[in-house]
Amino acid sequence: MGSIKKILTRAIFIVVFLVLAFVVFFLISLGSPGKGEKRQDFVVRSGWGAYAVAKELHQQGLIKSRRAFLWYLRLSGKINELKKGVYEIHDGMSGFYVADLLTSGRTKSISFTIPEGYNNRQIGDLLTEKGFFHSRAEFLHYASDKDLLEKYKIPAKTAEGYLFPETYTVPVGYDKKKIIALMIEQFFESTKDLPLPRDPVERHNLVILASIVEREAQVKEERPLIAGVFHNRLKANYPLESCATIQYLFERPKKKLYYKDLEINSPYNTYKHRGLPPSPISNPGLEAIKASLNPAQTSYKFFVVKGDGSHHFSQSYAEHLKMKKLYLGSH
Repeated sequence: MGSIKKILTRAIFIVVFLVLAFVVFFLISLGSPGKGEKRQDFVVRSGWGAYAVAKELHQQGLIKSRRAFLWYLRLSGKINELKKGVYEIHDGMSGFYVADLLTSGRTKSISFTIPEGYNNRQIGDLLTEKGFFHSRAEFLHYASDKDLLEKYKIPAKTAEGYLFPETYTVPVGYDKKKIIALMIEQFFESTKDLPLPRDPVERHNLVILASIVEREAQVKEERPLIAGVFHNRLKANYPLESCATIQYLFERPKKKLYYKDLEINSPYNTYKHRGLPPSPISNPGLEAIKASLNPAQTSYKFFVVKGDGSHHFSQSYAEHLKMKKLYLGSH
């Protein structure tokens, strides 16, 4: 009987020893493979399973043991929880931490800022430089997505005017269509307390006007006055004669417009065509939208830019010609 007890004790001891040895080996295998000096972006691609991820992590030197990593995923119930995306990983992370990170969805994020008054071409160049889109053309394609335009009731061929100027933070590899939707949603979120027209066409006309005010107002405090001038000209059925709408026709704004530029045959030429241009010429900020909603009550119908970027406002055409000669050296 004593010998059986000894055998059982020895067997239990061996089993406990093996379990402890396995645990120690398991813990060591899931330790960090380095000191954190090797940092890189690790991509979990769509369709990748745990085996593919573990293999890639091991090959890149970001985990010690592929098998231990997979065992941890099984034991923790996370074997099917890996989420695609780009993650910031360094070799000072333990296998436990890496597994938790890749199943958490805490992907690497990147921020970008859309300045007030940028048009869609400029935004396209900015987001292409940031790596969100392959080209300006690709951005413009997504900004003209019919489903998005219908969803947000934008009566136009593009979302220009509704890509709200703001700082955005999104995961690397974020869906391109969702980037456009995010900016449009920010427009409606930022303007939700304003009395915007409910009718999509009336609202769109307001956005068009705000987009012109945004581009004309180099001195931001002048937005309500500039909006007031445009309201007066629209009521009087005068052409808006906005230089900003002419500048929109060029790839890059000119330092100075010439009379030949004012003769360009385009519906955006508000020197030749009365009323608003067919679509926004920029993506206006909140203050330009507010100014267009609540323009200054003024009798001014003209303005001319001065050397410091501010404007001289005039009631009469005669005064306007005089000020043009003074500030622009022309008549």
